Amino acid sequence: MTSTGFSWNLLADVQQMWSYPFMVNAFRAGAVVAVVAGAVGWFMVLRRQTFAGHTLSVVAFPGASFAVLTGISLSLGYFGFCVAAALVLAGLRRGRAADDGAESAATGVLQAFVLACGYLFMALYKGLLEGPQALLFGSFLGITTGQVLTLAVAGVVVLLVLAGIGRPLLFASVDPAVAAARGVPVRLLSAVFLVLLGAAVAEAAQITGALLVFALMVLPAATAQVLTARPAVSLLLTVGIGFAVTWAGLVAAFYWPYPFGFFVTSIAFGLFLLAHGARALAGVRAGRAGRGPIALGGTA
Repeated sequence: MTSTGFSWNLLADVQQMWSYPFMVNAFRAGAVVAVVAGAVGWFMVLRRQTFAGHTLSVVAFPGASFAVLTGISLSLGYFGFCVAAALVLAGLRRGRAADDGAESAATGVLQAFVLACGYLFMALYKGLLEGPQALLFGSFLGITTGQVLTLAVAGVVVLLVLAGIGRPLLFASVDPAVAAARGVPVRLLSAVFLVLLGAAVAEAAQITGALLVFALMVLPAATAQVLTARPAVSLLLTVGIGFAVTWAGLVAAFYWPYPFGFFVTSIAFGLFLLAHGARALAGVRAGRAGRGPIALGGTA
């Protein structure tokens, strides 16, 4: 969407954006999605389950297209397909090692099948469809108050469950063998987390689109884990980055005629590169500081 122009008067610009009900809903939905995606995405990156997350993001596309075909709520299509696929992935993981090649192959087969189903549902739809762009790459236009409420309720449920299993899940993520030896239900936690991941992907896909879910699910978490190894700080930083990136993307998409998903992904990727640059610079400085006394000792 293109507005009348950016005035550099922040108060006036905010008042202008929030004078439109759809923008208010977009900011509300974006805040909910950023928090949920950040919290769940942090564990996903820590557990090295980005391939599973990517598969669930692909599932969001047939979920949305099926909802359009059958006339049901888009949110129901997103959540129904993503949670169902998460249960399938949990079944595939049962009795297998996390890095088992057969599991990866089965996950890839599931991904290809559901993607084909999505295109089939779109082909069967005979009405006027805005095209796959909004489903694949996201759109902040047309978000209703009902959708915001649905996202908020689902987000609260996801966060409450995640908070309840957070400590044992962290233990099982860092060292699953030791956690299992100490009686932690590693497999059950893995299955529950996959369901939470499916719900988080379903939420994020409604804002970023199916193909750009990783903009909120991976990049903020990956950036935070580059900057700090402290779990609590890293998790809070992930949520903060996701929130900032989402709202910055909404502002940019309001003032410039380019896709919202492009802004979110570009800003998040830029922060990721800056984090790596800052870490590399800190390493160089630490190396120089460490070599300093040795050089002085050699010239004495």
